[in-house]
Amino acid sequence: MQEHTHTASPGWAVRLLPRFPLFVLIAVLMLAVIARLQQVFNWQGVLLLAVVDGVSNFSAVFLGIFIEAAPYLLLGTLASGVVEVFFSANELSRLLPRNRFLAVGLGGLLGLFFPVCECGSIPLARRLMTKGIPVPVGIAFLLAAPVINPIVIASTFAAFGNTPIFWLRFAFTLLIAVGVGLLFMIEPDSTRIIRSVNVEGTHSFHFHLEHENQEQPLSLKEKLKKIMLIAGDEFFEMGRFLVIGALLAALMQTVVPQTWLLALGQGPVLSVIVLSMLAMLLSVCSTVDSFIALAFTGTFSTGAVLAFLVYGPMVDIKATLMYLRVFRRRTVVVLVILPWLLTLVSSVAINLWMR
Repeated sequence: MQEHTHTASPGWAVRLLPRFPLFVLIAVLMLAVIARLQQVFNWQGVLLLAVVDGVSNFSAVFLGIFIEAAPYLLLGTLASGVVEVFFSANELSRLLPRNRFLAVGLGGLLGLFFPVCECGSIPLARRLMTKGIPVPVGIAFLLAAPVINPIVIASTFAAFGNTPIFWLRFAFTLLIAVGVGLLFMIEPDSTRIIRSVNVEGTHSFHFHLEHENQEQPLSLKEKLKKIMLIAGDEFFEMGRFLVIGALLAALMQTVVPQTWLLALGQGPVLSVIVLSMLAMLLSVCSTVDSFIALAFTGTFSTGAVLAFLVYGPMVDIKATLMYLRVFRRRTVVVLVILPWLLTLVSSVAINLWMR
């Protein structure tokens, strides 16, 4: 029987090494051109200042988004580990009402017990769904939890007080999240909604699902170790999408001035579109977005401010990329567009009603 030997493919550094002189030549030519242009037009200082300004702004925005979101992603992955270790699928299913509509409604309120923003709710929702929670319930939790949780309730009240914006934010969020969750009840095959996240297909996980069926229970030390392994794996798995999303959001904020969008924000419909798009662009954590929205109250309509507060926590750039790790692409399209359309309709209705 003939043996087959496999040679390791060369790394990217080895492949690029023969082209290194070409890269050096191009860099030298670019420096020569810049030097010549500086002698002729004396614009190097202005160009350098603009580049440094842009890079500085990009770095500040990226670090702001990442540092703001990373702790909540870690909190969500820890909660995911706790659910995996301490709760069986049967125990979770017994917590839900038998009525499917009530179960989806309860999913929209689960954030009261898991105070995480959108970055933390995604890994936790995935864990709940893989443990047997129905997909519509998981989606309702995913969309509602970033807003309907104690931390965001307190921050929104601190910013707006006992005003219509405070109450309408939570009412619209719950109605939209539950409505989208109910929509997914028409698809009985969950594999057409979520990606395969079993252990064999997810090589970054260190744990194995057969542990759940072990007759010999784990000690508390082993359970804590397993929680940390799960949290660590999911943090780095989802964290790369958080980094890419933060980079894209920072790039968009650097390239597209916010003043351009704000200048367009006039009228009961256009203002809602502008602020909902701005919420997606800014990718601000839901725990602090109330104070940013407060600055828009003097310029934009009530409905537009509501759209910022409702749609932003459900869908932003970093969350959309993290959705792609959990759901199939068609599902992600629905999760991005349908909440936006429902937010648009409800916010415009508020604007027309309050005119």
